[in-house]
Amino acid sequence: MELLIVTGMSGAGKSQAANALEDMGFYCVDNIPPTIIPNFIDLASRSGEKLKRIAIVTDVRGGNLFSEISDVLDELNTNNIDFKILFLDAADEVLIHRYKENRRKHPLSFDEISLADAVKAEREMLISLRNRADFIIDTSYISIAQLKAKLSDIFFGSVSNVLKIHCKSFGFKYGADTEADLVFDVRCLPNPFYVEDLKHKTGLDSLVREYVMNSKDSEEFLKRLCSFLDCAVPLYAKEGKSQLTIAFGCTGGKHRSVTFAELICNHLKEQNYNCVTVHRDIHKR
Repeated sequence: MELLIVTGMSGAGKSQAANALEDMGFYCVDNIPPTIIPNFIDLASRSGEKLKRIAIVTDVRGGNLFSEISDVLDELNTNNIDFKILFLDAADEVLIHRYKENRRKHPLSFDEISLADAVKAEREMLISLRNRADFIIDTSYISIAQLKAKLSDIFFGSVSNVLKIHCKSFGFKYGADTEADLVFDVRCLPNPFYVEDLKHKTGLDSLVREYVMNSKDSEEFLKRLCSFLDCAVPLYAKEGKSQLTIAFGCTGGKHRSVTFAELICNHLKEQNYNCVTVHRDIHKR
């Protein structure tokens, strides 16, 4: 089990970090009191393959219960439970500005304590925890996309491994694909439907793929499409997008669209992207 303890200053972006980690495949639990963490880990360890990567967010919202965080971490070490600590931080003036902007109340801000004093008090409470952290990210002047990229670099080594790409085929006769981020119409290319031996096969068959690609137009189309995606996909990843759907449409969704979905998926896999194919209409008559 891969266990990550996410903590840090209130307003530093722990919720955004948890959302990003969830997109990366972590099972995330927010605002859990430290004393419950060992019991939760024990429960998760008996769940099998479902909870292999866990991120637990714990911070001063837990009130007096949070004061036991150091003892709990020591207990995990004693029990040989491997974990890492991710600490989210930001400059005091940035945190104060964020709280004023969203008009939320700081967990330590009471009637007799100003927002600035609450931030100062929290920083003093967390100094030892910050010193124990394996990873520290200062979110003062970065966007959510940049935060996601930093987390990706830490836990995956590359944003390309975080982005999940679906190469999807569909038939226009059954309706356009409304979920796709990018749609390419391949009805302009040779159609195997009019070849009797290929009519009832699909783009998953090598004979169909060979027929579709045995054309200079198809070769040029694929070449330019790969060139475009080699430029565009890294930009989507850099922006922090977690899922990208690239759809290819032909008339019935069985031959040309399937061929290109498979070819592009293989091309993107060669670039080390996490890519799968989805064939929406391949089994329709």
